[in-house]
Amino acid sequence: MASTHFGFETVDEREKARHVRGVFDSVAPKYDVMNDLMSAGLHRIWKKYTITVANPQPGDQVLDIAGGTGDLSLAFAGKVGPSGRVVHTDINEAMLREGRDRLLNKGVVLPTMVCDAEKLPFASESFNIVTVAFGLRNMTHKDQALKEMLRVLKPGGKLLVLEFSKVAKPLEKAYDWYSFNVLPKLGQLVAGDAASYKYLAESIRMHPGQEELRQLMKSVGFGHVDVHNLSAGVVALHLGIKC
Repeated sequence: MASTHFGFETVDEREKARHVRGVFDSVAPKYDVMNDLMSAGLHRIWKKYTITVANPQPGDQVLDIAGGTGDLSLAFAGKVGPSGRVVHTDINEAMLREGRDRLLNKGVVLPTMVCDAEKLPFASESFNIVTVAFGLRNMTHKDQALKEMLRVLKPGGKLLVLEFSKVAKPLEKAYDWYSFNVLPKLGQLVAGDAASYKYLAESIRMHPGQEELRQLMKSVGFGHVDVHNLSAGVVALHLGIKC
């Protein structure tokens, strides 16, 4: 029986998806509010930077994996225009529903579907751009998910992975104190759920660091991978090119 990590816990890898689903079922209604509070609004800047690096063009085909409440999908839709397409996906139905409703409230109708990043239901070489923001660390088999992202990209296409990473050494102690003391209390106060935000802090520590993730992306077949550290490494943007 294979095992994997769920935060700092060890669980049967077949059970991880269920545990992660429980976290996001719980936090979905307050996800956007908590993002603003946790990052002091910085997540909006990180996502804008991701769009800039992606450099979408009118007519591009874009796949937003773990798209959640739809920030990136909404931004990409405005860039690719009516001749392009943005597919908004997430493995968690509650998060996807929040995103779909938010997009509809803004007058944006996109293909929206529940799908597993490890088994993408799309033909090979379908997309110019694939993005996954703050979702890769929750996937059980990151290598398999990255292989699938590579498969559905067109030659020359771009994968953008925006994810929490390893903070600069001088900030480690302060960042740990904030993560394990403030975040769960904030989660309890705003979302009525301290445990999910404790998992968030733990999952960040279990996720590959900047260089480790770069090497993983190279190992599954990306020909070129750049790393952009943001906010002293609190977050990193990995750009992989399919050669």
